[in-house]
Amino acid sequence: MNRNTPTSSKPVIAIREADYGRLTALAQVTIDKDLAVGDELMAELERATVIVGEVAACRTIQMGSTTTYKTGTSEPRTVTLVYPGEADIEANRISVLTPIGVALLGLSKGQSISWIARDGTTHTLKVVSVGK
Repeated sequence: MNRNTPTSSKPVIAIREADYGRLTALAQVTIDKDLAVGDELMAELERATVIVGEVAACRTIQMGSTTTYKTGTSEPRTVTLVYPGEADIEANRISVLTPIGVALLGLSKGQSISWIARDGTTHTLKVVSVGK
């Protein structure tokens, strides 16, 4: 069950073809372990536009992308979206298998999305910039 906002109110997202298969397999394995974040990742993948080429991917948050986002009144935060084995919170490397990682995936500069943290709190983030 997807705990985020309804699909119809979510922003359009795009996933690089090179990552789509690996992310789908990762979501399935995570769902099989009964982790809600797997459901959320699968839901995002199902609604995403799959893109080919690096030019289009440079404008959206992909695996390995560094992005700056803002939540509420907090200061902007810069993170890199990575696969679980590469995650390191102290180095600002956020796993795609976290609620915020799933929320960031596929977004472009200026887009916003609401997401639910593991503690049940709803947050809204806005993408300030997307880098490679």
